[in-house]
Amino acid sequence: MKLQFEPNQQYQLDAIRAVVDVFAGQPKNESSVIENWQDELGLDGQQLSLEATSARGNILALSHRQIDRNTKAVQSTNNLSNPIQDEDGNPLLDENGEEIQDEGGTTSGMNFSIEMETGTGKTYVYLRTIHELHEQYGWKKFIIVVPSVAIREGVLKNLEITREHFAELYNKPEMNYYVWDSKKTGQAREFATNDTLQIMVITIDSFAKSQNIMNKESDYGRPLDYIKTTHPIVIIDEPQNMETEVRRGAINSLNPLCTLRYSATHKVAYNLIYRLTPVDAYDKGLVKKIEVHSVLSEDSYNDAYISVLKLEYKNKSNLLAHIELDKSDERGLQRQTMKLAPGSDLAQITGRSIYEGYIIESINFTDQSVEFANGKTVYVGQKDESLHEEIMKKQIELTVEDHFEKQLKFHERNIKVLSLFFIDRVANYREYTEAGQTRGKFAKWFEEAYDKVAAKPKYANIMNGLRASDVHNGYFAADKSEHWKDSRDTKDHEGAKTKDDDTAYSLIMKDKERLLDINEPLRFIFSHSALREGWDNPNVFNICTLNETSSEMKKRQEIGRGLRLPVDANGERVRDENINVLTVVANESYSDFSRKLQTEIEDETGVSFAGRVKNRDDRRRVKLTKSLQLDENFKELWEKIKHKTTYRVNIDIDVLKREVAELLKEEVIAPPQITTSKAVINTMTDGFAVAETPSSSYRTHQMVTRIPNVMDEIQKRTALTRKLIFDILDENSMFEKIIINPQQVIDVVSNAIERAKSRVMLDGIKYEKTNESYAMELFDNPELEAYLYSRTTTSGAVAVRTADKTVYDHVAVDSEVELNFMRSLEDASNVKFYVKLPGWFKIDTPLGTYSPDWAIALEDERKIYFVAETKGSDDINDEHLGAGERGRILAARQHFAELGVPYAAPVSTLTSAIRKAE
Repeated sequence: MKLQFEPNQQYQLDAIRAVVDVFAGQPKNESSVIENWQDELGLDGQQLSLEATSARGNILALSHRQIDRNTKAVQSTNNLSNPIQDEDGNPLLDENGEEIQDEGGTTSGMNFSIEMETGTGKTYVYLRTIHELHEQYGWKKFIIVVPSVAIREGVLKNLEITREHFAELYNKPEMNYYVWDSKKTGQAREFATNDTLQIMVITIDSFAKSQNIMNKESDYGRPLDYIKTTHPIVIIDEPQNMETEVRRGAINSLNPLCTLRYSATHKVAYNLIYRLTPVDAYDKGLVKKIEVHSVLSEDSYNDAYISVLKLEYKNKSNLLAHIELDKSDERGLQRQTMKLAPGSDLAQITGRSIYEGYIIESINFTDQSVEFANGKTVYVGQKDESLHEEIMKKQIELTVEDHFEKQLKFHERNIKVLSLFFIDRVANYREYTEAGQTRGKFAKWFEEAYDKVAAKPKYANIMNGLRASDVHNGYFAADKSEHWKDSRDTKDHEGAKTKDDDTAYSLIMKDKERLLDINEPLRFIFSHSALREGWDNPNVFNICTLNETSSEMKKRQEIGRGLRLPVDANGERVRDENINVLTVVANESYSDFSRKLQTEIEDETGVSFAGRVKNRDDRRRVKLTKSLQLDENFKELWEKIKHKTTYRVNIDIDVLKREVAELLKEEVIAPPQITTSKAVINTMTDGFAVAETPSSSYRTHQMVTRIPNVMDEIQKRTALTRKLIFDILDENSMFEKIIINPQQVIDVVSNAIERAKSRVMLDGIKYEKTNESYAMELFDNPELEAYLYSRTTTSGAVAVRTADKTVYDHVAVDSEVELNFMRSLEDASNVKFYVKLPGWFKIDTPLGTYSPDWAIALEDERKIYFVAETKGSDDINDEHLGAGERGRILAARQHFAELGVPYAAPVSTLTSAIRKAE
């Protein structure tokens, strides 16, 4: 299989543009020879090899004041408010106390943060950003710093599979990418002297300490000094794992031109320039929806759960047992660990009668046990195994059932389903004895569940006769005997770092396409719960965590392995909300899981995720009332609205030029200037400390020595005629400014034209009906499913009360406004028929596709067939209506006008809809 990439995803282009626009006005480097590098780096008396005298690097020709202005403009465009910050997240102030970047802020002020939710293509975005910066500004030296082997392998895999894609987009640039290898110290010299695009991938621990090879002197100097000469652009993947003073110092020791920080969960968002939150990604359908299939119902704690974790001896009269119990409090039922002494009554402590008789009689250190008044004895490490194991067995069974059900549903679409099991002990999956290896209990339970489900007649053709032993495998680190073992997991979530982990993770990363191949038997993957950032697979549809101990894995980490949208057998991305659902099989209630996930997201991002996690038990198959397809009202309504259209845009040139002129009024074209700061690297025993000295300026060979073809460059970006571009440049006195800074002229004029085009485009849009239309038979979808409506989420499927008025037995609504509108449709005697238009009913607009809400047949004195769009207001200019929504509604007015169908939008009630339709 060959994965296909989509080059025109707007949210990804926006993230790339945010970085590029920070450097608007930077001229393109035709040469990249660095001069005076020895003085700049303070290497007096030190000699590197001869080649380093011609080091090729990145050169910044903008003042930091200009970058500050650019940054604020980008933040304004992306509705972000974030002043220039230092390393501790504090705003940098000038002598007047204003929040601006001073001229010496290379180390602190040149950090820029991009926040993107897991599964939305963060790695693709920063790799493409590299190519964009190389193409637009000529920068060639990039270093990607990662916190772990897992992420490193993922980045390498992405570099490999995107190489051809980017070559097509960027005219096949010469490019080398590689992992820093301490055994190949010549890599640093090659990185510094090569005049082609260079991408080095390095783990933070490869250069964070003074004893690392990167920082050691050799006959050719320190490898670090070669890298420093190039002013690399440093990209940090998951920077929240690199916020210690030592690690920040190590990154600054690279002498970066700037540092781009990419994460879904920034600890400190320095100069945030783009943000795609979990809510944005979820609501826009950029990731899978999440449903929880709970083994436990809300009131399923019906047995006395007791687990003795350890005993604590303080003195003879002070003995304590650390016991895990199910305790009831104001938050509901919680599994908690408590320190208890002899005489403790578990029924009183937990507030649950199920623990009657469990009073601690004695704590015995000799045999490591706790004896209760009811005669029961529980040993350290022991728990109610019968109940606990039954729960885990049930989790495996549900995961297998969900897997088969989805594979049956996706079979004709050629989408392979993968399921992932997280476990905390390898021995539960595979055991090693003197006689050889054998299956652990999880593997046995899995094969039993698989055989049971596979035997059902409806699944006979979807697994092609694959045996249970064929379809599952484990990915773990291996010891020298090639026995799987538990990987070391660090408390700060930086991932495992042993050579064994390197082997395991490398295997996972390199087999992504093989796992997606429908002919590859492997479908169920067991892996260590330490598998966190760095691995995912788009076709993971089910995740099940099987932990014998309480898991510290965060919910976001758990679901993050399966959020990415799936691909079919051709490697093409699937965008179908009925398919794109990640099922989490949890050993806790739906409410507990969703509450924890929502809390994590709100704590980490400050945005509410309430109502977006669905309960598997609330999922319903929506049934079509087939007889209603013959209803005359429905047939006449559909005949009116079914037609497709195409549009063209006629732009009023005079209006466009006026808009551009207005936008260019405030632009200042400034000459390029190169500003650097000198950093003194003080070596410490455990890393680096960086002290900054006052800034200095120097010139290079790529100061403005030639003028690019400005009109050609603007035409490439805007698709306007050369005559119109000439007029815009002439009328706004831009020709005389080209000699000052041609690149900035290209940037500001192109951006002004694009912004002006979006403003005037809708005024000149014209729709024409085509010969194509939406078939009524599309409503007959046997796989249509929805989740029941919840008042806490104000969204979901609502059962219809008037069955003869619409085509389905449930109607999906996503707000209280829509619910009230639907009820009004049901209750109104003059509404003869209505339908909530499905997602496949789309209208093309210049701002993307648009799906209206309702189609309605109304009969009073006469019949009216119209379409309505429900919002919280009847005013098209309401401030809560986004520019994109407003633009799509205005375009849809032209579409329906072409069809001769009244279009009521926006409306908040049925009354206002009828008034606008009439």
